[in-house]
Amino acid sequence: MSDCVYSHSGDSTVIIKIGSEISLENNRKTVQLTSKIINKAISGVIEVVPAYNSIGVVYDPSVVVLKKLLSILRKTEREEMDILTEKTETVHIPVIYGGSYGPDLGYVCAFNSLSPEEVARLHSEKEYLIYMMGFTPGFPYLADVNEAISTPRKETPREKIIAGSVGIAGNQTGIYPLDTPGGWQIIGRTPLKLFDANKNHPFLLKPGQYIKFVHIDEKEYFEIDSQVKNGIYSPVITYRECGVDI
Repeated sequence: MSDCVYSHSGDSTVIIKIGSEISLENNRKTVQLTSKIINKAISGVIEVVPAYNSIGVVYDPSVVVLKKLLSILRKTEREEMDILTEKTETVHIPVIYGGSYGPDLGYVCAFNSLSPEEVARLHSEKEYLIYMMGFTPGFPYLADVNEAISTPRKETPREKIIAGSVGIAGNQTGIYPLDTPGGWQIIGRTPLKLFDANKNHPFLLKPGQYIKFVHIDEKEYFEIDSQVKNGIYSPVITYRECGVDI
């Protein structure tokens, strides 16, 4: 990755910027290099945080000095394999659209001159790459929604958005994992739990995976919700290789 740029942030973080723009290719490189750094288990590295096209490597300067850490990171970068040869997961997320579950679906319809059925179809017909996690634990940033349903954020954010709510903001879509304030246009809700602090592996999703929204009705919503609460629901996962379903 000759297009990587290293910089220092504060007294204990190295920022690795991959490429000069946010793109699918640069995000894939970001996800792969993040995985390589984590698997390297570098002594003194506390946390590795990927974003759209950059990585924050938080370290303990009393354990590893900056010069040595940079040398290890650059060596790890050179050892990188081609991510396009690897399989990636697509996690299927059931969603009920509209009604009390999607209070802004009507606005999205009016803004784009579409019916509720058309918005739900366009939103759920493609697979979305998880570019990064952020805002709150487990929140996936997904792009790009079909231009036909792209809708600006709300002018005044809500004080509380219910966990599982699926929203649109510009050309992005995402899922609120916790009850939080937020300004995205809420079009539906999933019964799945994206973040559970009581589990050994608290996150359902991770960067580099894909999401496929699956349109469900209210009966299915309550059935899945019950299974999730009883700890017996496993999300459907399919695989893709080189960007193609397999």
